[in-house]
Amino acid sequence: MSVDFDVIVIGAGPAGYVAAIRCAQLGLKTACVDNWLNEKGEPSLGGTCLNVGCIPSKALLQSSEMFEQANNDFKNHGIKLGSVELDLKTMMARKNKVVAELTQGISALLKANKIETKTGTAKLLADKKIKITDGGNKTVISADNIIIASGSSSVQLANAPLTENLIVDSSGALAFTEVPARVGVIGAGVIGLELGSVWRRLGSEVVVLEAQDVFLPAADQQIARDAQRAFKKQGLDIRLNARLLETKISGSGKNKQVEVIYQDEKGNQSVVFDKLIVAVGRRANSEHVCDEEAELLLDERCYIHVNEKCETSQPGVYAIGDVVRGPMLAHKGSEEAMMVAELIAGKHGSINYDLIPAVIYTHPEIAWVGKTEQQLKAAGENYNVGSFPFVASGRAKAQGDTAGLVKVLSQSVTDRILGVHIMGSHASELIAQAVIAMELGASAEDIALTIFAHPSLSEALHEAALAVDNRAIHIMQKKS
Repeated sequence: MSVDFDVIVIGAGPAGYVAAIRCAQLGLKTACVDNWLNEKGEPSLGGTCLNVGCIPSKALLQSSEMFEQANNDFKNHGIKLGSVELDLKTMMARKNKVVAELTQGISALLKANKIETKTGTAKLLADKKIKITDGGNKTVISADNIIIASGSSSVQLANAPLTENLIVDSSGALAFTEVPARVGVIGAGVIGLELGSVWRRLGSEVVVLEAQDVFLPAADQQIARDAQRAFKKQGLDIRLNARLLETKISGSGKNKQVEVIYQDEKGNQSVVFDKLIVAVGRRANSEHVCDEEAELLLDERCYIHVNEKCETSQPGVYAIGDVVRGPMLAHKGSEEAMMVAELIAGKHGSINYDLIPAVIYTHPEIAWVGKTEQQLKAAGENYNVGSFPFVASGRAKAQGDTAGLVKVLSQSVTDRILGVHIMGSHASELIAQAVIAMELGASAEDIALTIFAHPSLSEALHEAALAVDNRAIHIMQKKS
């Protein structure tokens, strides 16, 4: 039976478009099907990440941080300003421009690699056929290999339904046309903390309600505690063990508000917001991506079941990114895309799931890779700890941003690095050094013997590695 393509990719997010480009680079005739339309109704590649996720949120985080610095920090550097005014319309326009340029860039890359882009909603049929629905038009194409990269969507809550631009998900929170006086955020995870930080910096009173009684349970708890204190000092009101019960809309017109009833250790509580952001996580877009006759297996959380090579239950059908197990991170999906493309082309491909860095782009930033101290304790692993605070860093002092620390965990016998955890300025960039070191099987001593530029923030990693063996130079340590 003849087929139309060597590979068809469903989805053009960070997993899908990377898979399509790498397949094309490897000489495979490739098509990419995507259904994302921008507010003008035009195709807009890049998926959630580029359109309403990673990129626009980071654009607003950058702009809001600069606004806060201009209001509070410039005077400490001897820079005197008159009144600082917020032009939210221009800030949002800049965010939209960044998004447009990057999505257009993805389109240009696919075109340059001779990838056939098709607009519409794709559904996997039997025999590796894909039905594409675009409005009233339906077409069927086929390929030797299918890569499903359909991404994820925001989890919605029955007791906080999206309502009239009052109760919004993360996409809606990136598009407010004015700064709300009071913003509520359901969920103190990555998305909730980042969006809460944006609107707090721009002038909103922000309250974050988190059902769990532990702050950032996935992070190293020393880092999490320090971060919670930093956010509280900034004015972010984070309430743990706060379980949402219901929401009510009151008022009319521009005076509409959202009443949130939640339960904590003191009983039922009520708080009123001008806007409520629901940020309780994301779910895999697996519900409509395949027909029953395709017979794809899903797990109990509705992820498409795959093996270590991202192969599904059907030969020649792969799934990558948010629609499969593992952290819902763009860089994880992109690496899976590279691996699968190589495997389809008959080459070697692999991914180290133990070394996927996590980042929270608040201020200070939080980033980590590998094991946390609580995980090592639970596993009965013997380990050593070295840490170094940014307050002792000359570069951090010079830039006036000394919050946070670097923490290195190493195996007590072999000294191999087991985890690195960073809270501080540019943690998202610094963590890459740790990932590289751990990928190469480095020990804490290997980092300690590496020469770092002075003055630089990266020296904090060097000092933390030295501290593992009680050899840090720029902090007082207990004598062994």
